[in-house]
Amino acid sequence: MEFLKDHSIQNELVLIFISVLLGIFIGTEREYRNKSAGLRTFILVCFGSCLFTILSIKIGVNNPDRLAANIITGIGFLGAGVIFKGENKIDGITTATTIWATASIGMAVGSGYVYLSLMGTLLILLVLNSLTYFERFIDKKHKIREYKIAVVDYHDLKYCEELFKKNNLKFLLSKQQYTQGNLATTWIISGNSSYHEALTKNLIEDEKIIAYQF
Repeated sequence: MEFLKDHSIQNELVLIFISVLLGIFIGTEREYRNKSAGLRTFILVCFGSCLFTILSIKIGVNNPDRLAANIITGIGFLGAGVIFKGENKIDGITTATTIWATASIGMAVGSGYVYLSLMGTLLILLVLNSLTYFERFIDKKHKIREYKIAVVDYHDLKYCEELFKKNNLKFLLSKQQYTQGNLATTWIISGNSSYHEALTKNLIEDEKIIAYQF
């Protein structure tokens, strides 16, 4: 019996080691891209999920999912901490979902499904790296920017619209504010990256445009 107990502990230590190793793989990718959650976070998420799953199986003999089920809730709070609002979009969602996926890897290791966890880690790394190029391609073809443009008066709004149309860009006026002879406007502009570059050149050279920012 003592031998079996020691053998069981050794197996669990191997599982914990594997979870730390897989956490390092995923965390290294996030650290390399300088994301809000880095190497240590992903190691601890994977290790913690693995350990909680092992404890859940050992403690809850009749109900082995009672601890493991709460891992998802805890990861939800952790993921929410890395999501923040950027200029014109919500940032950190990919990192938050990667934390969530890493927890599932840790749970798979803790349950003894090592092969499944290895395949899951490979898939996470594939999604995070390979699809980045596809995202860039989409962004190049359909880039959305928020432009803040200052003009003299209300009549210049039509002039701005003509400028956007001239550069084959779709536009939406989201805000405007008039202060001491200047009209500050905010536009949501979408279109090809090359069209955006042409627009910024026009905005710099145009005398009717007092200032712009994106």
